[in-house]
Amino acid sequence: MNERIEKLLSSYWAGESTLQEEVELRELLKKSDGFESEKAWFAELEDFSKEEPHNLQKPKRSKTASLSWMGWAASILILIGTYFGWQSYERQQEEQAYQEVMAALSLFQEKYSEGQQQLQKMNDLKYLNTTNEVFKPLEK
Repeated sequence: MNERIEKLLSSYWAGESTLQEEVELRELLKKSDGFESEKAWFAELEDFSKEEPHNLQKPKRSKTASLSWMGWAASILILIGTYFGWQSYERQQEEQAYQEVMAALSLFQEKYSEGQQQLQKMNDLKYLNTTNEVFKPLEK
């Protein structure tokens, strides 16, 4: 019987024993004398197997926002920022176009005034025809 226990112990410690061999080993150890350290080992294993598993409580989730919610919020903020940025850009473009049109009209007005001043000199020539008005030409 001791030889059988020795053989079962060697296969057990090598990790090559089956469940039936382990049950047989425990029964043989209970009936035999000696092998006190092995008896203590298997007694501890039985104590562990009798103990009920304790359900560990999952830690409660902290009240932090989930990452997906934060991702959606960031996306919405980017869209809103883009919208207002685009509105501001268009307003600046309109203002710049207005300034360019006003500069062109100012240049046109300036050149038109210069042309009017040059034509003012020609206005003096209209009195050259007054002789014909004062003295009526003879008709033939």
